[in-house]
Amino acid sequence: MTENDWQQFVETSQREYERTQEQLKEIDMLIQQTSSEVDRLVKQNARAAAQMRQIESQFETVPRDDIKATFNSLLENQQRLFTMRGQLEKLQSDQRYLTQLAEILQLVSQNLGPQDVSLQEEEGETAAPQQMMVVNIIEAQERERLRLSRQMHDGPAQALTNLVLQAEICERLFDRDADRARVELGELKSNVISTFQKVKGFIFDLRPMMLDDLGLVPTMKRYADGLSESGYAGIALSITGKERRLAQHKEVTLFRVTQELIHIGREQSRATNIKIALDMGETQVRVVVEDNGNGFELDDDLTSADASRLGLVALRERIEMLDGTLNFDSSPGQGLRTTFLLPAGEEEAPPLL
Repeated sequence: MTENDWQQFVETSQREYERTQEQLKEIDMLIQQTSSEVDRLVKQNARAAAQMRQIESQFETVPRDDIKATFNSLLENQQRLFTMRGQLEKLQSDQRYLTQLAEILQLVSQNLGPQDVSLQEEEGETAAPQQMMVVNIIEAQERERLRLSRQMHDGPAQALTNLVLQAEICERLFDRDADRARVELGELKSNVISTFQKVKGFIFDLRPMMLDDLGLVPTMKRYADGLSESGYAGIALSITGKERRLAQHKEVTLFRVTQELIHIGREQSRATNIKIALDMGETQVRVVVEDNGNGFELDDDLTSADASRLGLVALRERIEMLDGTLNFDSSPGQGLRTTFLLPAGEEEAPPLL
């Protein structure tokens, strides 16, 4: 990469940084507006639910038109609340993504000027690897966003569609068969509860709040328990060392990398068993994730097609940016074993609630 090419890249990064800052201001405003609307809908939903419970206790005496109107109001409000919560989660996810992107762009545009280019060329043009690191991180974030959008479509969005269809069945039955309508309402209630649990799991995947409140170890335990409860019986988590809080960015990185490796084991490697060993050492945190899946064709430099497809380079760079190390050991038919370490640093106090 020539000095001119790198200077153009830096200038482009500066423009992108300024544009990202404007987008962040817009998202901040939208998050405030959406949060206010969610709060309003939560209160409205509580009132509607209480009214519905009152109707259920007097089902035989309440006019059918009142039942129908109350049920439709509750369903409409729940759909609106779910939509607004989904919008809020997406805005918060976009905010985190743009914040990370802005940090990267600021690093490139402010700290890598023309004087750095000359030095880099003398040292063998290290600008290209730095640029590739930025690209890999951004691509990894986009892959994660795509995976979450597919999960949303196949999970909660599909479940909501089924709820709407079931609600329409109940609506048609009110005037013809009250007993059958009551049965359908009971099934609808069960399905709403089931969908709500799925949504909670989806939100946990997006950003588990307990990671901020309680830390890495409780979050890892809850995540493993959640996988078991959802039907994936092959998950096994062992924790050793002194349980304590770490710097927030380290806890997030350790959890996200582990989460991604579990996803690779389940979805890509078709593993039936995944073992996670978390060791909270005095000076470093060590995590080993090992599965019995199909395995992959990997080399030390992660230049294979499998490594590129799985985004393993970005995972390694994410750990190395925090002065850690990450190594993969795999071959076709032999599963995948990943070991990564991060310096523990000084013990962090939990955030104030």
